Amino acid sequence: MSKAFEGVIGSTFEDSTPWWPPKPSAPRGAPNVVVVLLDDVGYGQFGCYGSDIATPNFDRLAAEGLRYSNFHTTALCSPTRAALLTGRNHHATGMGRIVEFSSGFPGYDTDIPPEHGYLSQILLSQHYATFAVGKWHLTPAHELALGGPRDHWPLRKGFERFYGFMAGETDQYHPELIHDNHQVPPPRRPEDGYHLTEDLVERSISYLKDLRAYDPDKPFFLWFTPAACHAPHQAPAAYIEPYRGHFDAGWDRWREQVFARQVASGLLPAGTELSPRPSWVPSWESLSADERRLYARMMEVYAGFLTHTDAQLGRLLAFIDRLGESEDTIVVLMSDNGASAEGGAGGSFNEMYFFNFVPESLAENLRRIDDLGTPRASNHYPWG
Repeated sequence: MSKAFEGVIGSTFEDSTPWWPPKPSAPRGAPNVVVVLLDDVGYGQFGCYGSDIATPNFDRLAAEGLRYSNFHTTALCSPTRAALLTGRNHHATGMGRIVEFSSGFPGYDTDIPPEHGYLSQILLSQHYATFAVGKWHLTPAHELALGGPRDHWPLRKGFERFYGFMAGETDQYHPELIHDNHQVPPPRRPEDGYHLTEDLVERSISYLKDLRAYDPDKPFFLWFTPAACHAPHQAPAAYIEPYRGHFDAGWDRWREQVFARQVASGLLPAGTELSPRPSWVPSWESLSADERRLYARMMEVYAGFLTHTDAQLGRLLAFIDRLGESEDTIVVLMSDNGASAEGGAGGSFNEMYFFNFVPESLAENLRRIDDLGTPRASNHYPWG
């Protein structure tokens, strides 16, 4: 039903007054909301949770806000994302496991019913601008064909714009990108300096620029979900090389140091005892010299990937600050689950071996050690 005209219609244009109905708007004082959902980043890998990996922007958020210590994930990508966006138990949404493993049983069909509304749909109805940038991983496999339905694509779930990838992972240098509802190539090549996380931040900033050019006051919801630090672990060399030699003491010693910092910071109460190393993870001292050299390098690459991601988030937060909106923006940072063990016992320069049940070769991994983190490898750290 159209609204009653509240202007004046006279006998001439001069004695008439035009009128337009007011635009619907969000509640006064509604804040911007930015959710940063990292992938496969363990509890103790953030600097503010005891790590010595450089994450200054993550740490600043923790220092200026709240640091939570009892967050329960579902230990898988799709279920955690479904639970966060719908506010419901992942089995209730049909997302009992990742979308690639859909089955015809209750709780596992990966078909989130429309009555389980997404946060994005709720905020859109309250006149927010809504953007999803990064990993999606909530669309059943039978909907991923470009000619198929898009019932579970972001633009059908309350997001006005989407830029990212649909699957559980993608190459950081050659990603399979979707823009809104169609496939697009990466805007640059690796040799021209392309990296997916940087691209995602640039796209997020462009969306916010477009929004502010249109409306200086409309609040936004940004669901920012980079691929990091899911495999493949790939980052510019400038972020990896500062860690050379950093992990030579091995994972046992590093774990003890992280734990000590967690207790010292008050994250863990005094008297807490470090849990035993899992029986299926070998002690660092039991490894050969070649294994230690390889695994230390894989740890360096992972750390560089996380620090690079932190730096890119810093760019996004700096732009929001330049808009003068930092004080009006809620930022929530989390990981969808802990570190992944898909690298297997020996790590991998190409994790496709793992998915095809092909045993890794230490000799081959060592031969490719200088390729780790680059476009020439699809590497994964051992044991997560």
